[in-house]
Amino acid sequence: MELVFATHNSNKFKEIEAMLPDHISLLSLDDIGCTEDIAETADTIDGNAILKAEYVRHRYGYNCFADDTGLEVDALAGAPGVYSARYAGDQKDDKANVAKLLEQLKDKESRKAHFKTVIALNLKNNENLFTGICEGKIIEERRGEKGFGYDPVFVPNGYDRTFAEMEMKEKAEISHRGKAFKALIDYLSK
Repeated sequence: MELVFATHNSNKFKEIEAMLPDHISLLSLDDIGCTEDIAETADTIDGNAILKAEYVRHRYGYNCFADDTGLEVDALAGAPGVYSARYAGDQKDDKANVAKLLEQLKDKESRKAHFKTVIALNLKNNENLFTGICEGKIIEERRGEKGFGYDPVFVPNGYDRTFAEMEMKEKAEISHRGKAFKALIDYLSK
């Protein structure tokens, strides 16, 4: 089966490609000649995933899935949420986003947060949504060199290491994205 993963993010693509069974051939947006950034104009994480999957399906004709992920911090009323990738501006700079988050949390007692991933699958003109959530907390300074985004400051519940201190395989087993993709893979394997 051939599926397009609607992303230009090579880190995310590699993480997901490593999880897929051999019978699924994964293509990126670059592989199908889609060089544009698909606008994420919805006001929810679910909505952005749906927009991206529909865009590829209708514009390029491929079976496709798209995801959107947000970090939701309790003390910030769920922010950065749907704006996680561009929290510090449209340039989508991971270091600037983390710096802004740490600044916003500087005087907050609660550092409870969770990552939420929603995957929208458009397969043979049917749409399905898969959601994964990983609970944890935001620490006060960056730790680790692996991962991307907010990984250096997010410690999942039950662990003492950040996502950026974990190997990709370990992170994939417990992460929000891993949970959502496991649900997608289970669905595709039926």
